[in-house]
Amino acid sequence: MASEAIPAFLRDYHWSIVAFLSVLVLTGGIELSMGRSLLGPDGRFGLWEGNIWSSECSQRLADPYSFSHLAHGILFFGLLWLVARKMPVRHRFLIAVLIEAGWELLENSPLIINRYREATIALGYVGDSVMNSLSDISMMSLGFLFASRVRPWVSVAAVIIMEIGCALWVRDNLTLNIIMLLHPVEAIKAWQAAGQPLP
Repeated sequence: MASEAIPAFLRDYHWSIVAFLSVLVLTGGIELSMGRSLLGPDGRFGLWEGNIWSSECSQRLADPYSFSHLAHGILFFGLLWLVARKMPVRHRFLIAVLIEAGWELLENSPLIINRYREATIALGYVGDSVMNSLSDISMMSLGFLFASRVRPWVSVAAVIIMEIGCALWVRDNLTLNIIMLLHPVEAIKAWQAAGQPLP
């Protein structure tokens, strides 16, 4: 009788929701044990930081790089559709969540933090706050769920719009981030640095 009171969507996906929340809790716990700050070095909660040059970037709930994580989700959906299309979407979703959580843990390790400082425009990068990191996983999840509900061309258009929009807005995006992490290009770094606001 009690199970009939639960909406069908939750009955079908309740274990996926529990697993998703468990990944968030586990990731947050690991990051806290790594010495990451819950709300950033200033200990202040904030919904948005739009200035990528600010020390508060990657500390608030969302920032321009949130669009890169939305793109992660769309791309993960496409990749997992290619390699595991017979697997239920909810299983592919959890695989994507685990991949993103793994990246967040790696991204906030000294190895990647130092790589960002050396190779990209993020000279003062100190890693994400735990809140921002969990938000990044949630943004990826939204991107994945969006891609699961729309036609492929809509997903492709969304990624292109976000990539071009972020390149014009903050001179950075997922594509440039990957390039600069793997094989830095001085011309790109100089172009990005030219967008830094004057003090």
